[in-house]
Amino acid sequence: MGASAPPVALAEVRRVKILLHEEQVRAGVRRMSEEINARYVFRPLTIVGVLTGSIVLLADLIRLLNMPLRVGVVQASSYRGATTTRGDLVVSTDLLPDVQGREVLVVDDIFDTGHTLSALLKKVQSLGATSVRSAVLLRKRGRQEMSIEPDHAAFEIPDEFVVGYGLDYNDAYRNLPFIAALEPHEIAAGKIGKST
Repeated sequence: MGASAPPVALAEVRRVKILLHEEQVRAGVRRMSEEINARYVFRPLTIVGVLTGSIVLLADLIRLLNMPLRVGVVQASSYRGATTTRGDLVVSTDLLPDVQGREVLVVDDIFDTGHTLSALLKKVQSLGATSVRSAVLLRKRGRQEMSIEPDHAAFEIPDEFVVGYGLDYNDAYRNLPFIAALEPHEIAAGKIGKST
């Protein structure tokens, strides 16, 4: 059995700066679900969650949608070479239902530079989807490198390293019910993400 990340210690939670409280997150997801319901009305939709960060959002979001749904997931991984700063993105579609001739909504945790979302949308489109749109919990300001925009975003946040509600740092913090920013000096000092 592999080692798992230690639970987040209370002392570590005190080191984070809360950006969005639990109630705000829930309200944002509800607003986004209303937009999606209005866009698709009652047309069948295939929802594709991006592992692992979107799991919490995916679970909450699909329960608020009122159209016939099929749900699948994809995994996107970057592999960095010795001379590259950004690794090539590899997308695994092993757990994706057939999207041929279907409307698809890709659900991800955060829109940062846009590279991941752009690659995912192209991949799903190449599999024969009739339309491919996107929904993200967070859109980070000031980091975008691609001309793509998410179709739905619950929140826009400043350029900070965030955790909670599915987002992690060293596999910790995913279970926090709120969105918090880690302090850069705490990360650099190695005070975050280790058992205390």
